[in-house]
Amino acid sequence: MSSWEVKRKWDLLGKWNKTFLVILWGWTLLILSGPFMVPEGHAEDLSGVVGGYDNRDVIERMNPVAKVVYYIGDLNCHQKLERSYSYNQNQMPFCARDVGIFAGLAIGFTYALGRRIELTLPLILLSLVPIGIDGTIQLLTDYESTNIRRVVTGLIAGGATGIALKIIANSLDRN
Repeated sequence: MSSWEVKRKWDLLGKWNKTFLVILWGWTLLILSGPFMVPEGHAEDLSGVVGGYDNRDVIERMNPVAKVVYYIGDLNCHQKLERSYSYNQNQMPFCARDVGIFAGLAIGFTYALGRRIELTLPLILLSLVPIGIDGTIQLLTDYESTNIRRVVTGLIAGGATGIALKIIANSLDRN
């Protein structure tokens, strides 16, 4: 696809579609690049609890952009080391399942661009079954999911939600 075709498609999008697209991809890229925004080995184990600011001492020493991303991750994710990916000797700001959800949101929204997609309640519920089964069984038994399975189930749930956001953006742009 040429740059002219990309610009033409961009110009056809309404303001809400553009806004959602930029926010979803911007946030996903910030999460994925998190471990490269801080010095190697700076954020090795961020394990904690949801709703707590467990890693204040580590996060306060980060640059402003990384600080925001890791702070939001610290408050909204357990960040258990064994359930997260690490690279650059730094743990990602969110666990594997959350990374899958955020990436799925961006991918699902992008997939729905230029397509007329009917999203029904049964289809939405069906997309939540894998993440629900994997997370619930893990919670209630000794079963421990894998990070690949967490990412995949997150991608499925996030993808369907991204498509739903696209439908909402289309509706907002029509008004």
